[in-house]
Amino acid sequence: MLQMSLTEIKEKIVETGNITEAELDDKIKKKLDQLSGLISKEGAAHIIANEMGVKLFESTSGKLKINNILAGMRNVETVGKVVAVYEKREFQKADGTGKVGSFIIGDETGTIRIVCWGGQADILDELEKDVIVRVISGYTRENNGRKEIHLNDRSKIITNPEGVSIGDVKTSIDYKRKKISDLEAEDRNIELMGTVVQLENLKFYEVCPTCQKRARPRDNVFVCDIHDEVKPDYSYVCNVNLDDGTGNIRVVMFRDIVEKMLDKTNKELIAIKDEPEKIENIKNNVLGEIIKVQGRVNKNEMFDRIEFVASSIDNEPDPKEEIKKVDEEIKKVSTIDGREDSSVGEEIKSIDEL
Repeated sequence: MLQMSLTEIKEKIVETGNITEAELDDKIKKKLDQLSGLISKEGAAHIIANEMGVKLFESTSGKLKINNILAGMRNVETVGKVVAVYEKREFQKADGTGKVGSFIIGDETGTIRIVCWGGQADILDELEKDVIVRVISGYTRENNGRKEIHLNDRSKIITNPEGVSIGDVKTSIDYKRKKISDLEAEDRNIELMGTVVQLENLKFYEVCPTCQKRARPRDNVFVCDIHDEVKPDYSYVCNVNLDDGTGNIRVVMFRDIVEKMLDKTNKELIAIKDEPEKIENIKNNVLGEIIKVQGRVNKNEMFDRIEFVASSIDNEPDPKEEIKKVDEEIKKVSTIDGREDSSVGEEIKSIDEL
């Protein structure tokens, strides 16, 4: 099933220029009231798009631009320029060993990670930055809010295909800086900056070495819903409480972000998995640190609160760059209101103290 988030649906509708975001939010609210809450916000937005004649899904066959790729697609074909290549690794399976690796490609519309399983991972040995590749018969998944194309034995990768050129690659996402107190449940592509005031337990859990989904114990073995009995790998998650002076929020960090946050490799963290004292010392080292995180807001239904899911982290934000961002915000405020927002001035003060 193709998956499109509420934010993506709203962006498609607002892009038509026929409605503002505020007007669209009002329409969604009225549609929810009209249907007595028997539909989700995404469903209400879908109906409104249909009523306005807005085509949400571009062609889902043939060669797709990266920004038109959605989670849940099959037989995906796309072309892009290699932006980054990561090392491949081997892992243990119940019936032997496997390989996995990944690289990132981009085109004029955005970037996406390509995850290569099994023999497909060997392509990483010959890839380098700026090589153009055509990916054929991939399938897409969402991983912590980011779309990925996965390749198996039925997929194909063609390097430097004839007659194909890629313009300037759009490698960055436009993240919007927000204060914690201003966060809303549907926010995506958001940037926060604050102080680490608490790290909750670093939790290790078993995952399938092939698909990285949770592996659960059953009859003295570990079982993956897709690959049956497996010899599991370990992944980890850490919850960080971040405070920016306007509020406090729990930031959920997964494997890669945890490693960068704690300045440790996967091997180093797995080595101390069962040594709580060493883990506690590592956690204490980052208390009081100022960090910048980018990601999305998630509603935790169990505890009825919003949380922030990090997709990237900067442990050492550059004060000059942060001051520049705040200066730009002041200019916007001055242009609109003819005055400076005092809260922006307070942010400059806190950045100067870095």
